[in-house]
Amino acid sequence: MQATWFSAASWMWLALLAGVLARLSGVSVSLVEIGVGILAGNFLALQPPQWMDFLAGFGSIILTFLAGAEVDPLVLRKKAKESISIGVASFLVPFLAALAYAHYVAGWDVHAAQIAGIALSTTSVAVVYAVMVETGLNRTEIGKLILAACFVTDLGTVLALGVLFARPDWKMLGFAGVTVLALAVATHLYPKAFRYFRDHIAQLEGKVVAATLFTLGGLAVGVGSEAVLPAYLLGLAMATALSDRADVLHKLRSTAFLLLTPFYFMKAGLYVSLPALAMSLAMVVIFLAVKICCKFVGVWPLTWAFGFERREGMYTTLLMSTGLTFGTISSLFGLQHGIIDRSQYTILVTVVILSAVVPTLIAQAFFRPRPARLQPPKAESENPAREWDAFTQAGLVAENEEGMAIRTP
Repeated sequence: MQATWFSAASWMWLALLAGVLARLSGVSVSLVEIGVGILAGNFLALQPPQWMDFLAGFGSIILTFLAGAEVDPLVLRKKAKESISIGVASFLVPFLAALAYAHYVAGWDVHAAQIAGIALSTTSVAVVYAVMVETGLNRTEIGKLILAACFVTDLGTVLALGVLFARPDWKMLGFAGVTVLALAVATHLYPKAFRYFRDHIAQLEGKVVAATLFTLGGLAVGVGSEAVLPAYLLGLAMATALSDRADVLHKLRSTAFLLLTPFYFMKAGLYVSLPALAMSLAMVVIFLAVKICCKFVGVWPLTWAFGFERREGMYTTLLMSTGLTFGTISSLFGLQHGIIDRSQYTILVTVVILSAVVPTLIAQAFFRPRPARLQPPKAESENPAREWDAFTQAGLVAENEEGMAIRTP
């Protein structure tokens, strides 16, 4: 028992170190946590204990749920043509290109190539949302459209992972039916429950979310699928219910970033082999170029066709080129199920990490929309400026700076 306590303490100290480094450097804490995991696995020879496996798994689920909950359903409907077109192109073009390169050029078997296509087709909703909040773009139409397109892209990766690697049988059909029922309940009954449970000391809203995620996750694993697959859809189903409950989202984020996601990202880094990376550096560069170039091929022409300003089009394309959460989730899924080996996993995760950093830094440094376009939209209230100030002081900005924000000068 004492060993368990000291093991937990050592990993939490590493998580604290990652948070301090992220705070000082301004880099996303999730990226730093992956880096700490890489160092711990390669130089400290640490291995994830059993309790960490569960916390890391739930961390990926709650992070996936939060990403879905941040999507604005109204914008998704209002800008359906733009968001769906950009989202589908952002997924499909990189998916096919990465799959083709991995299989026909790099020589990976077809299933490993499919994992590569899924991992490199993703867009990081978490990173994009953090940037949106920090710059104020999440209050603008262009920012909400980008977030909606991110949802469509990652929904494509979730569906691809499920369709390509799930075992279609009566159990899977039953799971799909239960998931649809859960989404209907979450959409229609959870808002009423949230109003009834409001401000109770037991934090019943959060327990409702956690209980639903645990149930769907257990059912998903039972049918041979992945627990993160229904979490994204549940987040979207509950987005409306949570839209006026910023306090609930804030508490869920705080809990996730404190006790769950650090273990997920550090565990992901543990499986990165630096010797294997040194031997595969050229392939990492090629895969990164494939992903970013294909994102430009798929997304940039659509931004031009939909009348985006040149600066906004480049900014949108670069942010759609980011990847992190679903890229690492799909890569780790492939490794744990024996679809890819550790060397292939190292290549994919390294590319995913670089794709979270490089396009974001370029977008923020050279193509951030002009200040005049970052003003808060007109509100129906008598004092919209006060509403804007209240939003920025609500704790979400501070939390994301401490959590997943990528700060710029």
